[in-house]
Amino acid sequence: MADRLPHEKGFHISWDQIHRDSRALAWRLENDGPGAGGKWRAVVAITRGGMAPAMIVARELDIRTVDTISVKSYAHQDQGSAEVLKKPDDDLMRDGEGVLVVDDLVDSGKTLELVRSLYPKAHFATVYAKPKGEPMVDTFITGVSQDTWIFFPWDMALQYVQPYRGAD
Repeated sequence: MADRLPHEKGFHISWDQIHRDSRALAWRLENDGPGAGGKWRAVVAITRGGMAPAMIVARELDIRTVDTISVKSYAHQDQGSAEVLKKPDDDLMRDGEGVLVVDDLVDSGKTLELVRSLYPKAHFATVYAKPKGEPMVDTFITGVSQDTWIFFPWDMALQYVQPYRGAD
Protein backbone atom coordinates (compact mmCIF):
# COMPACT_ATOMS: atom_id res chain seq x y z
CA MET A 1 0.00 0.00 0.00
CA ALA A 2 1.75 3.12 -1.21
CA ASP A 3 -0.80 5.33 0.55
CA ARG A 4 0.08 3.93 3.99
CA LEU A 5 1.37 6.47 6.49
CA PRO A 6 4.51 5.53 8.44
CA HIS A 7 2.62 5.06 11.70
CA GLU A 8 0.13 2.64 10.14
CA LYS A 9 2.70 -0.15 10.19
CA GLY A 10 4.27 0.85 13.45
CA PHE A 11 6.49 -1.17 15.74
CA HIS A 12 6.30 0.34 19.23
CA ILE A 13 9.34 -0.21 21.43
CA SER A 14 9.08 0.24 25.20
CA TRP A 15 11.91 1.29 27.50
CA ASP A 16 12.02 -2.28 28.81
CA GLN A 17 12.27 -3.68 25.28
CA ILE A 18 15.08 -1.34 24.18
CA HIS A 19 16.94 -2.22 27.38
CA ARG A 20 16.57 -5.98 26.82
CA ASP A 21 17.50 -5.72 23.14
CA SER A 22 20.50 -3.47 23.86
CA ARG A 23 21.75 -5.94 26.49
CA ALA A 24 21.37 -8.73 23.92
CA LEU A 25 23.45 -6.63 21.51
CA ALA A 26 26.16 -6.28 24.16
CA TRP A 27 26.17 -10.01 24.79
CA ARG A 28 26.55 -10.67 21.07
CA LEU A 29 29.54 -8.29 20.96
CA GLU A 30 31.23 -9.63 24.09
CA ASN A 31 34.80 -10.85 23.50
CA ASP A 32 34.61 -9.91 19.79
CA GLY A 33 36.80 -6.80 19.99
CA PRO A 34 40.31 -6.77 18.52
CA GLY A 35 41.97 -5.97 21.85
CA ALA A 36 43.42 -8.41 24.37
CA GLY A 37 40.69 -10.77 25.57
CA GLY A 38 38.31 -9.52 22.89
CA LYS A 39 38.05 -6.05 24.45
CA TRP A 40 36.80 -2.93 22.69
CA ARG A 41 38.65 0.41 23.03
CA ALA A 42 35.57 2.65 23.02
CA VAL A 43 31.89 3.00 22.22
CA VAL A 44 30.68 5.80 19.96
CA ALA A 45 26.97 6.51 19.88
CA ILE A 46 25.34 7.89 16.77
CA THR A 47 23.18 10.64 18.19
CA ARG A 48 20.54 10.85 19.12
CA GLY A 49 18.95 7.42 18.73
CA GLY A 50 22.11 5.48 19.50
CA MET A 51 22.71 7.11 22.86
CA ALA A 52 20.52 4.84 25.02
CA PRO A 53 21.67 1.59 23.36
CA ALA A 54 25.33 2.73 23.44
CA MET A 55 25.12 3.51 27.15
CA ILE A 56 23.68 0.07 27.85
CA VAL A 57 26.29 -1.66 25.66
CA ALA A 58 29.10 0.29 27.33
CA ARG A 59 27.82 -0.65 30.77
CA GLU A 60 27.38 -4.32 29.95
CA LEU A 61 30.84 -4.61 28.36
CA ASP A 62 32.51 -2.38 30.99
CA ILE A 63 33.75 0.10 28.38
CA ARG A 64 34.55 3.42 30.05
CA THR A 65 35.46 5.46 26.97
CA VAL A 66 32.25 6.70 25.37
CA ASP A 67 31.82 9.45 22.79
CA THR A 68 29.26 10.55 20.20
CA ILE A 69 29.03 11.35 16.54
CA SER A 70 26.11 13.52 15.57
CA VAL A 71 24.64 12.73 12.17
CA LYS A 72 21.47 14.27 10.83
CA SER A 73 19.63 12.21 8.24
CA TYR A 74 15.95 12.63 9.10
CA ALA A 75 13.70 15.66 9.09
CA HIS A 76 10.65 14.38 10.98
CA GLN A 77 9.71 11.21 9.05
CA ASP A 78 11.35 12.18 5.74
CA GLN A 79 14.76 10.71 5.08
CA GLY A 80 17.29 13.01 3.46
CA SER A 81 21.03 12.97 2.88
CA ALA A 82 23.24 12.38 5.91
CA GLU A 83 25.55 15.06 7.27
CA VAL A 84 27.98 15.01 10.21
CA LEU A 85 27.27 17.77 12.74
CA LYS A 86 29.84 16.71 15.38
CA LYS A 87 32.64 14.11 15.32
CA PRO A 88 34.40 12.32 18.17
CA ASP A 89 38.00 13.10 19.02
CA ASP A 90 40.36 12.11 16.19
CA ASP A 91 42.94 10.68 18.63
CA LEU A 92 40.27 8.35 19.99
CA MET A 93 38.91 7.26 16.64
CA ARG A 94 41.91 7.00 14.30
CA ASP A 95 40.61 4.59 11.61
CA GLY A 96 38.05 3.12 14.03
CA GLU A 97 39.83 -0.11 14.90
CA GLY A 98 38.60 -1.39 18.27
CA VAL A 99 35.70 1.06 18.38
CA LEU A 100 32.05 0.03 18.55
CA VAL A 101 29.78 2.47 16.73
CA VAL A 102 26.24 1.98 18.04
CA ASP A 103 22.90 3.19 16.72
CA ASP A 104 19.31 2.27 17.46
CA LEU A 105 18.35 1.42 13.88
CA VAL A 106 19.80 1.09 10.42
CA ASP A 107 17.16 2.02 7.84
CA SER A 108 18.51 2.89 4.40
CA GLY A 109 22.12 2.66 5.57
CA LYS A 110 22.98 6.26 4.61
CA THR A 111 24.03 7.26 8.12
CA LEU A 112 26.22 4.21 8.65
CA GLU A 113 27.68 4.53 5.17
CA LEU A 114 28.81 8.08 5.99
CA VAL A 115 30.25 7.13 9.39
CA ARG A 116 31.91 4.00 7.94
CA SER A 117 33.64 6.18 5.33
CA LEU A 118 35.22 8.13 8.21
CA TYR A 119 36.11 5.09 10.35
CA PRO A 120 36.43 2.08 8.04
CA LYS A 121 37.79 -0.31 10.70
CA ALA A 122 35.13 0.41 13.33
CA HIS A 123 32.55 -2.24 14.17
CA PHE A 124 28.99 -1.05 13.45
CA ALA A 125 26.21 -2.39 15.65
CA THR A 126 22.52 -1.55 15.76
CA VAL A 127 19.66 -2.89 17.79
CA TYR A 128 17.24 -3.01 14.84
CA ALA A 129 17.90 -3.33 11.10
CA LYS A 130 15.85 -2.90 7.95
CA PRO A 131 16.81 -4.87 4.79
CA LYS A 132 18.23 -1.90 2.83
CA GLY A 133 20.57 -1.02 5.69
CA GLU A 134 21.66 -4.51 6.74
CA PRO A 135 24.76 -4.54 4.48
CA MET A 136 26.10 -1.48 6.34
CA VAL A 137 25.89 -3.01 9.83
CA ASP A 138 28.20 -5.69 11.25
CA THR A 139 25.98 -6.80 14.14
CA PHE A 140 22.29 -6.30 14.92
CA ILE A 141 19.64 -7.98 17.04
CA THR A 142 16.25 -7.70 15.32
CA GLY A 143 15.34 -7.34 11.66
CA VAL A 144 12.19 -5.44 10.70
CA SER A 145 10.58 -4.93 7.30
CA GLN A 146 11.54 -1.88 5.26
CA ASP A 147 8.02 -0.42 5.43
CA THR A 148 7.80 -0.58 9.23
CA TRP A 149 8.13 2.66 11.20
CA ILE A 150 9.74 2.07 14.59
CA PHE A 151 8.45 4.21 17.46
CA PHE A 152 11.14 4.47 20.12
CA PRO A 153 10.21 5.33 23.72
CA TRP A 154 12.07 8.65 23.61
CA ASP A 155 9.84 9.74 20.71
CA MET A 156 6.53 9.04 22.46
CA ALA A 157 4.45 10.36 25.33
CA LEU A 158 1.78 8.62 27.36
CA GLN A 159 -1.73 9.73 26.50
CA TYR A 160 -5.29 8.52 26.69
CA VAL A 161 -6.45 6.24 23.85
CA GLN A 162 -10.11 5.49 23.10
CA PRO A 163 -11.12 1.87 23.63
CA TYR A 164 -11.33 -0.23 20.49
CA ARG A 165 -15.03 -1.01 21.03
CA GLY A 166 -17.90 0.70 22.76
CA ALA A 167 -16.34 4.11 23.31
CA ASP A 168 -19.52 6.16 23.67
